[in-house]
Formats: sequence, structure tokens, C-alpha cells
Amino acid sequence: MKKLLNQMFCVVLLLGGLRSASSAQSSPQTPIQATPATQPVPAIDGGLGRCSLELSITTPEGKPAGAASVKVHIAYGFGGFHKLDLEAGANSDGKVKFTGLPSTLRRPPLEFRAAKDQWEGTATYDPAAECHATRDIKLAKAAPAVQ
Repeated sequence: MKKLLNQMFCVVLLLGGLRSASSAQSSPQTPIQATPATQPVPAIDGGLGRCSLELSITTPEGKPAGAASVKVHIAYGFGGFHKLDLEAGANSDGKVKFTGLPSTLRRPPLEFRAAKDQWEGTATYDPAAECHATRDIKLAKAAPAVQ
């Protein structure tokens, strides 16, 4: 019985190989098109909780703002005496992720400030209302500095 099963398996493999070889000969060769590889989304871990926020940053023209810098200031703990400043850079797709954010804050919401060249933008996020979220930041011309 075992010998019969082995012979049937060999026949199936042989027929499968012949079928794929004949179909490869009859179909015209198509060139392999290279697709641009997407970069992994950079993530920074605050180590303060289980919440996270993924940001997509775009230029005023709607293109991804690669290498945009995103900052957030977090006051947490009893009385907000503990403070944490996080900063991360977006990948070429304009994406960045902040993890390890606390679920409760002294003064919600958190304000994420993105900047690149002469552009800037903000997004707000309240982890108590939505622990795992995504936001878009559309950059605009920065306001002139007041002296």
C-alpha cells in the first residue's frame, strides 16, 4: 500500500511539473516590474501605557512629508509632576507612530506638532477617548515669529 501511494505521489509531481513547463512555454514572457519598497513606520515608545497614535503627515500639496519632525510634551502622574518630551522623524511616506502613551492624562488632549522646512501643523489626541488612533497632519506655511 505504501509503495502504491509513493508511486501515485511521483506521478502527480511529474504531471504537475509538465503542466507548469508547458504553460510557461505558451505564455509570453512579461518583464518583472520593480515596485518601490515601503519603509517601516518609525515608532517611538514612551513607556507610559498601552495607548498609541499613528500619524500621517502631508505637505500643502498633499504629498507625504518625509523626514518631518514630530514632537509631543506629556505631563503625567500625580499632579502632572512627571514630564516626558518625545520627538520622532517621519519616514519617506510621511508616517510615524507613538506607542506607550498613557491612557489618562493630567491635562488632555496631547498636542503633536509636526514641522518640516517652513511648514508646520498640529494634531490633538486624547487617549482616554480613543486609545489606539490614527490622525492626519496637513502642514501649512508657518506663521511668522513674533518678536
